[in-house]
Amino acid sequence: MTTDPTVPGPPGLWFDTLPGAVVPRPSLSRDIDADVAVVGAGFTGLWTAYYLARADPTLRIVVLEAEVAGFGASGRNGGWCSALFAASRERIARTAGRQAAVDLHRELRRTVDEVGRVAAEEGIDAQYVKGGTLAIATRPEHVAALQAEVEHEHAWGAGAEDVAWLDAAETAGRVRTSTCLGGVFTPHCARVHPARLVRGLADVVERAGVTVHERTRVTRIGPGVAETAHGRVRADSVIRATEGYTATLAGHRRALAPVYSLMIATEPLPPGFWDEVGWAGRETVTDGRNLIIYAQRTADDRIALGGRGAPYHYASSVLPGHDGSERVFAALRRTLVDLFPAAADARTTHRWGGPLGVPRDWMSSVGLDRRTGLAWAGGYVGDGVGTSNLAGRTLADLVLQRDSDLVHLPWVGHRSPHWEPEPLRWLGINGGLQLAGLTDAIAARTGRPARRTGQLLARLTGG
Repeated sequence: MTTDPTVPGPPGLWFDTLPGAVVPRPSLSRDIDADVAVVGAGFTGLWTAYYLARADPTLRIVVLEAEVAGFGASGRNGGWCSALFAASRERIARTAGRQAAVDLHRELRRTVDEVGRVAAEEGIDAQYVKGGTLAIATRPEHVAALQAEVEHEHAWGAGAEDVAWLDAAETAGRVRTSTCLGGVFTPHCARVHPARLVRGLADVVERAGVTVHERTRVTRIGPGVAETAHGRVRADSVIRATEGYTATLAGHRRALAPVYSLMIATEPLPPGFWDEVGWAGRETVTDGRNLIIYAQRTADDRIALGGRGAPYHYASSVLPGHDGSERVFAALRRTLVDLFPAAADARTTHRWGGPLGVPRDWMSSVGLDRRTGLAWAGGYVGDGVGTSNLAGRTLADLVLQRDSDLVHLPWVGHRSPHWEPEPLRWLGINGGLQLAGLTDAIAARTGRPARRTGQLLARLTGG
């Protein structure tokens, strides 16, 4: 794939396997007026622009992107369009009530289908396959932990059709790992090629009349204005959709912590490998560990596998040099071969990473301050491929002042507290990362499930 040499795409498999060249759209060159200014051309910003344009084609919508559409997490993630949400149902129910928590998760499940519907309707070849998610018990201590997760889901109203425990034979009938003691299956997830989805969405919104300016870094947002080095966009509504890059905006350094997740991908694997492993349903795959891993079988028959463990960088630093860690890449490779020994001789063709956004209370949120016209969405803690679509639909309703069911969901209007100043932020986040890994090591040695404390700390890095 060729790209404009002055603005390379993000590292990794997804941009390297786009069907055509990435040609940056023109930068903003002067002050302009708009009805809505969206800061960030990732999933959140583009879904918001999409639903606004569909609802009111007369709106003047401008999307501003520092690099190219999909450069951030939207073009680097594991390609799980899931119904996962960063905060627990218990956390939501404590402040909004049990029914509100149930309503939010029901809408997230619908969102998985909505993404597929729009991709099909708009002709976006995102390689969307709704194969569900399989969480495999690969160690004895995983069995009780995963079975407890099934019981937890059922206690919150999920049926057997939503989440079910599979025995070892049933699990291996879907995906055969080196050790398989059973697993949990949910149908509420689709595998996607995230860069195809986000780049296709950018094309769709442009055709709908939205203006997208790439290579236009926003340095400050305020009531009625988004400022760049190239000019200002004056708008009634200014929407912050910057996720892991939020800390780079003036005045927002402590709003979301940029925590890095890294991935590797193999070369395309031969038919004999898939005869041995199965994976015909294209399920997304994880296992029972706390320091979460996530994998998919790609459309061209690679394994793309990611995981947490990279450190948080002091003062919420976001730099290209943070996109890789030899230690984490090596650990991911070991995990891949441990799960699938037949892939031991397969080349690792891609290694990459990027920041995701973590709020202080791990509660993703979306909202609009009608007094200032400032809106926001994010803090997905790694679960943004699906959740960003719900955010975009919700923001559209908020901007258009539509009294829909979406604007009453419990994450709407939530404001997370700011992270602590440094060095407390650095100590706390990296301490949580280390503790999540430590609970896995203890569980592996003892054969007993990690305590819930460890699982909750793992949510900081895996969502």
